[in-house]
Amino acid sequence: MDDLINYYSFTKGEWKHFYNESEANLPLTPSELKHIKAFNDQISIQDVSDIYKPLVHMIRLQKNNFDEWQTTKARFLHKQVRTVPFIIGISGSVAVGKSTTARVLEELLTNYFTGEHIQLITTDGFLYSNAELKRRGIYDRKGFPESYDMRKLIAFLNEVKSGVAVTKSPVYSHQSYDIIPNRYDIVDRPDVLIIEGINTLQLPSNEQIYISDFTDFSIYMDAEVDLIEKWYLERFGRLMDTAFQDPDNYYYDYAMGNREDAFSMARNVWQTIDLPNLRANILPTRSRADMIMHKTDHHLIDRLYLRKY
Repeated sequence: MDDLINYYSFTKGEWKHFYNESEANLPLTPSELKHIKAFNDQISIQDVSDIYKPLVHMIRLQKNNFDEWQTTKARFLHKQVRTVPFIIGISGSVAVGKSTTARVLEELLTNYFTGEHIQLITTDGFLYSNAELKRRGIYDRKGFPESYDMRKLIAFLNEVKSGVAVTKSPVYSHQSYDIIPNRYDIVDRPDVLIIEGINTLQLPSNEQIYISDFTDFSIYMDAEVDLIEKWYLERFGRLMDTAFQDPDNYYYDYAMGNREDAFSMARNVWQTIDLPNLRANILPTRSRADMIMHKTDHHLIDRLYLRKY
């Protein structure tokens, strides 16, 4: 990949040796792992050991340096020393496994960063509601940069970084495929905030401040396009399989109708919306990440790229 010349490249076998088991205890049982898996995503205890434990240890080192710099800077400026949240951004295509990576990190950081407050949100909550998207005439561009309320998202991140006691993150439902009215996740002065979403590395043209201005470490989940399409369709099938009992579920009508017609619709959505969005707005941000985690068959991570500078 020509755009990755400023990255160190590691195989899984090379990466796992950067972690010493005696340096920290990062327990994650098979039952805990099952609990945090996203729809149709795959992750194993072995991947946690080989990939995520070294990553969490590196993040610990980076956060220590971050905290020390915040203290040094405050003293230099004669400001009150305070805890500044360390924000981790996770980006990549739909269906590539961002949410599972975010949940694994949340679990491991909570176990490892003893006494520190770890929280996780997704940028999906800052999508405009379906009604608003339709009003603006961009419902068929849901997930594209213009479908997000970036002003609200940037204001939220600014409040978090500034230490505001209670900040609200809107909640998105994949069951209703819409924002849940008057429902919020409360973010209360975390030591670490993980923010996951397809747009965490994007540079929207209508804003002067970007999400990445607030992140201190960023990860891009990568895979070949044909694999992502396969995972997308598998996830769609799983979502239909869970929708039979709930008439309010967005996927209920598809679940009750002809399955081949439903998959034909899903393939069309991938080809006309998600794939163009990946190529135009998501993939070009890959080289802005601090780390790229590349996946192969069965969601296995086979290579990691770490920014040199």
